[in-house]
Amino acid sequence: MRVINRLGSVLTLLVALIATAMVMGLLAAGLLIPAVGSAGLASNGSIALFNGLPATFAMNPLAQQSRILAADGSTIATPFNENRVVVPLSKVAPIMRKAQVAIEDQRFYQHGAIDPKGLLRAVSSNAQGGGLQGASTLTQQYVKVALENQARDAGNTNAANRAVTQDGLQGYVRKLQQLRYAIALEQKYSKDQILDGYLNIVYFGDQQYGIEAAAEHYFSVHASQLSLPEAALLAGVVNQPTSFDPVTNPKDSQARRNTVLQAMLQQKIITHQQYSAAVALPVSKMLKLKNVSGNCSSSQYPYFCNYVTNWLYQQPALGTTRAARMATLKSGGLTIKTTFQPKMAAIINAQLRAKVPTHNQYNINTAAAMIQPGTGDIIAIGQNTSYSNTNSSGKTSLDLANSSFTFGSSAKYFSIVAALQRNVSPDNTIDVPPQNISVNGQPGTAFPFKDFAGPCYQAPRGTFPMGNDARVPPGPMTYAQATALSVNTAFTQLATQVGMCNIVDTMVKLGLTRSKLQITPAAVVLGAGVTSPIQLANAYATAAAGGKYCPPRPVLSMVDGNGKKLPISVAACKQVMTPAVAAQVDQIFQAVLDPNNPQATGYGSALANSRPAAGKTGTVTGAKNIWFVGYTPQLATAVWIGHSGDQPDLKNITLAGHNYGSSYLFAGSIAAPTWKAIMDAALKGQPVQQFPAVPGNPTSSTSPSPSPSPSQVPVPSVIGQSINAAIATLQAAGFHVQLGPARKGPQPRGQITGTSAAANEAPGTTIFIYPSSG
Repeated sequence: MRVINRLGSVLTLLVALIATAMVMGLLAAGLLIPAVGSAGLASNGSIALFNGLPATFAMNPLAQQSRILAADGSTIATPFNENRVVVPLSKVAPIMRKAQVAIEDQRFYQHGAIDPKGLLRAVSSNAQGGGLQGASTLTQQYVKVALENQARDAGNTNAANRAVTQDGLQGYVRKLQQLRYAIALEQKYSKDQILDGYLNIVYFGDQQYGIEAAAEHYFSVHASQLSLPEAALLAGVVNQPTSFDPVTNPKDSQARRNTVLQAMLQQKIITHQQYSAAVALPVSKMLKLKNVSGNCSSSQYPYFCNYVTNWLYQQPALGTTRAARMATLKSGGLTIKTTFQPKMAAIINAQLRAKVPTHNQYNINTAAAMIQPGTGDIIAIGQNTSYSNTNSSGKTSLDLANSSFTFGSSAKYFSIVAALQRNVSPDNTIDVPPQNISVNGQPGTAFPFKDFAGPCYQAPRGTFPMGNDARVPPGPMTYAQATALSVNTAFTQLATQVGMCNIVDTMVKLGLTRSKLQITPAAVVLGAGVTSPIQLANAYATAAAGGKYCPPRPVLSMVDGNGKKLPISVAACKQVMTPAVAAQVDQIFQAVLDPNNPQATGYGSALANSRPAAGKTGTVTGAKNIWFVGYTPQLATAVWIGHSGDQPDLKNITLAGHNYGSSYLFAGSIAAPTWKAIMDAALKGQPVQQFPAVPGNPTSSTSPSPSPSPSQVPVPSVIGQSINAAIATLQAAGFHVQLGPARKGPQPRGQITGTSAAANEAPGTTIFIYPSSG
């Protein structure tokens, strides 16, 4: 009876085997049991069924991480949906290839798309009532994972789930289709090509896809450098990536690794000595984890990373829509080389934090942007905050270098450019009107609104009041003098001559965003509209480049996953002012940093080694936003200090142990010195370059005329005197004296460091004196 029962079981298994083979069309195809006369067993229907299944299957390009690189080749970020780096089989250690084949499909190089022995084993199990057991070859496994990936990439979750269905009729249907694809795949590709695809596509746990990403993540080596224990561990993970994850389940992972090593020993791939040494090594001692940055929040340079990522989302070469471009960036294996220089970024961040500590009681923030003149390349940006999605003291996700703020008197740069381009004053002078009113307690002038009327501005009735920090003698003043002292009434008068709309047009030509510019006298003269440090640095860089404007750009090159260079969409540079005008701009704005003029708003911030530089201070009312924007022929940098939100005025401030006095913060006291510190460090060791000479005999100058007019008398110098002594000296010379706010200067605290006077003034003129803050 026992013999009969055993025979019955054998016959049952044989019938099941033949039946399954018939359904799959394998007997007729001669792929399973070619020696059996199967033509009489397989129906024409089963042959037609199998042959009628889709057979076209391509090894599509895999989604892989992109790399955003700094100019020096270091990594800024690696955007990805799946952390994968595709490598050819030649870049995979031979021991890794052998380990994967040994544990997954040891007869891979001997059989076709289907392994008869494996299929017989699976049919036997299924006939005895087990679930659909896998007889999958490595080729079939590749097909299964590839189908799942393709479905997920297309957003078809149902199809992705169907690709891995195991049980019931759907499982048999899936197996049948995958067998058909596997046969087609083996007819088209070599075994090595299929193994290459498999090792690049499979999941190795802990969010690592493909052998290269896994090797780098777990062991900090390339796939070509994997050792025997490392290869065995990774080969074992693939079967159940979660259960055998060496990070979260090291004990199970080690047992699985040893199973792989045992298989390799049995197949005579390794020796007993190699086996013993490998199994003796604990997984915990093998791991040398290295995580990559898949998003900007974990980048070393998160703010620039966000900036360049958003810039890339606007590049047509990456797709026709923003969503398509995002997908390309996160799955296309791009290599993006940026203009960003980490060394310069380190300088910016260090100097910003030195002047304005990250955590300060006033919640003051600061940011800077550095541009290369003549290219628009964004060399670096930085700020004194830590990256966080929770905005709090010293923390923000906001890229302040690309955020917009009112920009104060740094707007006067655009008035000078517009005036020079239109030659409104052949001798580059402004006739400063008398100051006959008080504006917020300061001497000022009332300008009729109608004087500002133009195509962009419908002037209301009445007058526009503009005040100065100190009284300024009426009469002719050179552009350089007006710029060095930042005389508001002089620039308001200039705006009436140039035309306010022309100044706005100049701002736009130099890269400011028109929609963010308020078109009012206050906005045009005093920067009440908004712009960013990047835009403002780039606008000033135009003069440094001889009048050539280049849109700011963060990227040097883009290459796709196949090594093909992609076009970059950026507007071409264009000449927006003549070199002669640019040279005059350079000369005029050098006056702001004149080391011989204590009245200049940038006094004390001239660069080291007598390096020529030009720039402009900007302080918004209440010191809510404070700027210095300056440049040399090599670099242009904008420094902003202020609040990124609605905060109190910046008055009576102490930062980093330095007290800035009881009055408001001024650009000359903090923004300009910060700019100087950044530029001195950035340009250290670089050649000192001169600005181009102004063609012909320059009409502007950086110092007052030494010859008094018949109605003027020389003003005695009071620099270095005490307040009382200075007052007495000037009164004795026939002048009225008024005490102005303290300014940073080389003199000891309390001694006079500057005045509002020119070299010669009319008797009875009110002269402001400025004591040093030390």
